[in-house]
Order: sequence, then C-alpha cells, then structure tokens
Amino acid sequence: MKSLKLSSSAGEPTHPLALCNPHPAGLERGEPAIVVSHLGVKYRSVEALRDVSAVAHSGRLTGIIGPNGAGKSTLLKAMLGLVPTTSGQVLCGGKPLSEQLERVAYVPQRSQIDWTYPATVWDVVMMGRVRKTGWFRRFSAVSRRTAAAALERVGMSDYRHRRIGELSGGQQQRVFLARSLAQEADIFCFDEPFAGIDQKTQSVIFNIFHELAADGKIVLVVNHDLGESITHFNDLILLHTEIIATGNRQQVLTPENLYRAYGGQVIFFSDAA
Repeated sequence: MKSLKLSSSAGEPTHPLALCNPHPAGLERGEPAIVVSHLGVKYRSVEALRDVSAVAHSGRLTGIIGPNGAGKSTLLKAMLGLVPTTSGQVLCGGKPLSEQLERVAYVPQRSQIDWTYPATVWDVVMMGRVRKTGWFRRFSAVSRRTAAAALERVGMSDYRHRRIGELSGGQQQRVFLARSLAQEADIFCFDEPFAGIDQKTQSVIFNIFHELAADGKIVLVVNHDLGESITHFNDLILLHTEIIATGNRQQVLTPENLYRAYGGQVIFFSDAA
C-alpha cells in the first residue's frame, strides 16, 4: 500500500459514445456493448447523477468506483430502469437496456435483501431459472442441472438445503452469484458484492467474474475499495455525481482524477495504476 498526496490539477473526463450491437458477427472482445449517454437522476431536489456518459465493454470486467454518495449504485439501477431518470438513455445494441432485462442478471447490495425470508439455498438459485421456465410451471431437468452446476461452481453444493439466513455473509453472496449464473445471462450487474465478505469468497467471485468476461459477457461491478482488489478490473468508471474519468485502470487511476473524486489524500494499491 502507499499513500499519495494529490495535486488539485485535473484532466477532462472522456465520454466515448460509439454504438454497437453486443452480439453481431465479428464483434471483438472489448468493444463497447452498453452505452450510457447523458444520464441524469434526481431524488426530489437532490441531483444524484449529472450528465453521465460511459460505455461497458463485452469481455472486460468494468468497475464503477467513487466516494460514498457518489451515485455508484444509482448509476447501476438507472441503467436497468430500476430508478427514474431525468435525462439521457442507456442502449445495448441500439435498444434501451431496460427493455432487455431478460438478458440481465442483477445482484443488489446485501442490505437490500430480506435474509429472514424462509428460502433455502436451492430455492434462491432456482429463482434464477424462473424467467426461462415461466411462472407456475415446473422446473425442467435442464433447469435443475443448470442450478446444480451453478452451486458447484461457487462451492456451495453442500449447503443446498440450508436456509439462506443461516449462512455467513460470504456464503450468502456466493449463493446469489450462483443464482445469477443459473440465469445464463449475457449481462451481469453486481452492487458492492465484496462488502462484508471473507478473502476466500472474494477470490471465488473474482475468478468467476474473469471467467464470465473471458466468455464475452458484460460484467459491471459497483466497488468501493481502492485496495488490491482494484487490480482485477480491466476498465473503470470513476464517478462523483458526474463522470470524472472512464477507461482502463491506467487512464482512470491518475492522481488528478482521484483528487477530483476524493479530494485531499487517497490510499490505493501501489500497482493499481
């Protein structure tokens, strides 16, 4: 770890806005797949996001970072149409992303989940198969095999009959990761998945994130930590109500950009930039 004193000078953020379809023939990994254009969000009179433009690339792990209250979770929710926007649009393949939610696996912050709900680990993972199966229809053998494989992938097969509320924070996060895998989605969105979990679970989650990216998926992660974990991300979106910078780690994690976002002094992993 090292501590950096940051100057007050700053560069201008970039706003790449090239549109493309995430699955056309010949699409190369790393090309833009989700395009956020001039997005704005207000909660009553409070401006949560201002003129946010950014892209998320297929085949790359993209982190959304910034200080507390910067609008990180709001950006992810606004992209998915879960909170109303005052301006802008979010397109995937030229169509609103909010109209393609069948392609999206979304895992909210753990604080937003009711852990007292009497569901087992298996119940939660099978919820990921509901959209493909349909409501009030029996799950197929394929769905059951898919869910079992997802549990095995996150190392939670032995807990399938346990109540979700009886698990540790790291185990709970693994189960919800398994649910997202069971959805067989194209786009994976996670809101602070590393909050309050153990190092082993963090390693498991990052390994799977990298596997998803290697498969050409779009992986978006809200992350509050500027420690060693930041080195796992290919691209970053640095926010403080508005875009400070977007691009790869080296482009975003500059002293000037970090000063604009966090002010004063910031500590981050020495090999991050």
